[in-house]
Amino acid sequence: MSRRALLEVIALDAEDAVAAQAGGADRLELVTDMAADGLTPSVEAFAEIRASVDIPLRVMLRLADGFDAGDVDALVGRARELRGAGADEFVLGFLDAETGGADVAAVERVVGALDGCRWTFHRAIDRAADRDALRKQLADLPGLDTYLTAGAAGGVDEGLPTLLAEAARGGEPGYGARILVGGGLRLEHLGGLRAGGLDGFHIGGAARPHGWGAPLSSAAVSAWRRALDA
Repeated sequence: MSRRALLEVIALDAEDAVAAQAGGADRLELVTDMAADGLTPSVEAFAEIRASVDIPLRVMLRLADGFDAGDVDALVGRARELRGAGADEFVLGFLDAETGGADVAAVERVVGALDGCRWTFHRAIDRAADRDALRKQLADLPGLDTYLTAGAAGGVDEGLPTLLAEAARGGEPGYGARILVGGGLRLEHLGGLRAGGLDGFHIGGAARPHGWGAPLSSAAVSAWRRALDA
């Protein structure tokens, strides 16, 4: 029997979190500053959200726009602060500008501060020079259980063949982590993705029909939940 599809929703604050859970989200990705494509929220914001909902929370570890790790000491410090506040799932991903592969040294340092917690490697994979090589670089890191990916930098429309091909490789070295599809994802993509064996989905703007400046729509999340459960 196939497992129930996972629906992860981006939340910026406690109001978002409550609305997303009410709509049927299974998990939240916590970020701030979507103008920079999602940065690490404050410990205070995490604590408020954690007190507001009882579903899993994955907290972004990213201090600046782009895919360079930047100040790794600062990242490690933020990770430890969040762990101290009770965070137990995370999102991160850094690329080496010279090679186009994973910045393994930076990832290893940050992961070392997570005490074995589960984490997602985010859409940096969609900008990697070689996706397969990146997966194999990271395959043995503790806690890595998810790749958030559209299959291509341009989004799911462009990346659909890659997503289906990677789903078919599940169980091969580097392909054991769950694929969480996100980035230009639309409801009309779900049939083909589900038929291809994909069962993890991530939405941000799709839960906000009136834009990032407006509240998250519980009704929009509910529409995705119904579509995934149909």
